[in-house]
Amino acid sequence: MIMLLPVLTMLAALGSGIMAGLFFAFSSFIMTAFSKLPPEQGIAAMNSINVTILNATFGMAFFGTALLCIVLGIASIVLWSQPGSAWLLIGSLLYLIGVIAITVVFNVPLNDALQAILPASPEGTALWTRYFAEWVPWNHVRTFASTGSLIAFILAYGKLNAV
Repeated sequence: MIMLLPVLTMLAALGSGIMAGLFFAFSSFIMTAFSKLPPEQGIAAMNSINVTILNATFGMAFFGTALLCIVLGIASIVLWSQPGSAWLLIGSLLYLIGVIAITVVFNVPLNDALQAILPASPEGTALWTRYFAEWVPWNHVRTFASTGSLIAFILAYGKLNAV
């Protein structure tokens, strides 16, 4: 297992970085662009993304990284005396809590509500306003958490390879 740690750590860093880039894009310009559209168009665009994002490559990056984080989190506890273990645990927890849990608890329910609404209705407009007020800040959390996870995995990788 110790021999695999650097490879698994690099893969977790890569996955965290991919997700950080995705969330950063939404926080930096995608949601801003959507906010300039009429609500029904913004809702349609976001709903389209929410449907098309559910594909194998996204699943591999999002859930594959989560699986790596579970393995690395357990390994960090079992091999606690090994250099880099604390960084492995920090990176794993940041990703699992700050990306996976936040997505499941906050972002996905908002996405589901957006999918269920009639975009051109008054309810659609009201939901779109609420969606921005709630979805975007949680996306910022995911951006920071995945970036922190990436940094922690890079630090862990450096410690693991220094041995």
